[in-house]
Amino acid sequence: MVQTRAVLAALLFLLINLLGGSAYNVVSVEAGHEAVLSCPYVSKVSLLMVTWKTTCSTCCLLAYRSDYNKTRRLNCSERMTWKYSPDSDPALRIYPVNLGDEGNYTCEIASTSGNFLLFSSLTVIVPPAVTLTSDSRTAICQASAGKPAAEISWIPASNHSIEEEVHHPNGTVTRVSYIGWVHSTLPTITCLVTHPATNQTLSLDLSYTSPRLLYLLIGGPASVAAVSGVTLCLIFVCRAFRLRKLAHRSAVPFATKNFRSTPLREKRDAVKPPVSSEIIYQNYNPNIIYMNC
Repeated sequence: MVQTRAVLAALLFLLINLLGGSAYNVVSVEAGHEAVLSCPYVSKVSLLMVTWKTTCSTCCLLAYRSDYNKTRRLNCSERMTWKYSPDSDPALRIYPVNLGDEGNYTCEIASTSGNFLLFSSLTVIVPPAVTLTSDSRTAICQASAGKPAAEISWIPASNHSIEEEVHHPNGTVTRVSYIGWVHSTLPTITCLVTHPATNQTLSLDLSYTSPRLLYLLIGGPASVAAVSGVTLCLIFVCRAFRLRKLAHRSAVPFATKNFRSTPLREKRDAVKPPVSSEIIYQNYNPNIIYMNC
């Protein structure tokens, strides 16, 4: 048993030396960019066959056989191809990378010198969408759908910030940080978002969101409305007074100038019986006679 373990350790050490480095490769690429997964280097003369495949049995398989100079593709996206000529450098190229490409890949090389393996782990990084907003009492910094989750900090630093996280099915994370600034005397507040794909700094001008400004924005229209209401009230009172005055005048009897008699009126007057002068002057009052100009 001890001898078997020693032989396996020696073979592993020899394999690492033949590969010229580690037999496990870790690659991190931002979504939408190009990912290149390398294979162990072998000379063109000794290369017999190279195969790229993922860990699952039904996933992508990309192979090249040098003696036939043929390439075989099985269940592979068109975004996956050889970076260079497979007989000179059989590196795998994926462009553009998306979250579905994340996983483990294996490069197998058969040559006259032996068989070699290189395992690669591909991690896809997604930069978050960053926003900084506020309501009347709180500043809100949000880093949406990032992978991994972004780190959020504030300037000036505060121990009273509150954070929330939402994990999405595709592996991305939305992180939100809240901080109150009602009693702050500083003119601005700054949100710092740190992420492997991007670092962003957003600032909020507190002078445009202060309670004093909100009071002015609310009190200004109210003052205008109050003045307008008083003005309309005065107009209505004046109009009512004038209408009452006109109604009082219309109730006082008045006499008009004599109009020229028409034939019809003369005929009507001829039919009427004569009226004595006593009846005419019975209700006479000179103070209530008005001339209509």
